[in-house]
Amino acid sequence: MFVPSLILSFLCFSLLCLPGCAAEPSAAPKGAKADAYEAERRQMVERQIRAQGVRDRSVLDALRRVPRHRFVPKEIEHLAYEDTPLPIGHDQTISQPYIVAYMTEAAGITKKHKVLEIGTGSGYQAAVLGELAREVYSIEIIPALAERARRTLKELGYRNVHVRAGNGYLGWPEHAPFNAIVVTAAPDAVPPALIKQLAVGGKMVIPVGAGDQDMLILTKTKQGVLTKKTLPVRFVPMTGKPK
Repeated sequence: MFVPSLILSFLCFSLLCLPGCAAEPSAAPKGAKADAYEAERRQMVERQIRAQGVRDRSVLDALRRVPRHRFVPKEIEHLAYEDTPLPIGHDQTISQPYIVAYMTEAAGITKKHKVLEIGTGSGYQAAVLGELAREVYSIEIIPALAERARRTLKELGYRNVHVRAGNGYLGWPEHAPFNAIVVTAAPDAVPPALIKQLAVGGKMVIPVGAGDQDMLILTKTKQGVLTKKTLPVRFVPMTGKPK
């Protein structure tokens, strides 16, 4: 869950549409009819996500389908398609749309994949993952958020997304190995249990750091784990510890 802060401005590029670009038709959200925010959702994808370098068509299509306004409090749903994190209660946030798209693209998810998400939060990232993967298992340490996300995902028809309240540091071993792991809160170091539960050939996308944070993309091979550092980021701290 990405933290709203002025220091995140380095991640923000121009929100103006590039010359000659045109929004593609948007599919209706999964399990729902077209809504009043459909045009804003298309604009979000073109001006905030595609313009900042996300190119995977399946990811862009998923962002066009998922109704982000359903995952934020009603009183701020008019801000849902702005390129910013938003508060969802319990000192947590829904991540900036670009960061959701970036992490999803980096995970390289296909319809055959089983995905683990750590930090359900509002459920928005889980819904995007659910558009792309075969199954998504999402863990949220705050029970009230887990229940709210589970309810919203059910209302929108995401039968392949499974949410439970629990300690994300421990992962979800009953359903391991996972082809991809997406972590939306920042631990001080990559949790060993998550590396163990990542399938060989799979990728983990995770922000790491106690103060300054970096987005890491880990690829598990038969020989070990390859780590690539990408963006400087600022996420809420990951809570809970290994037992």
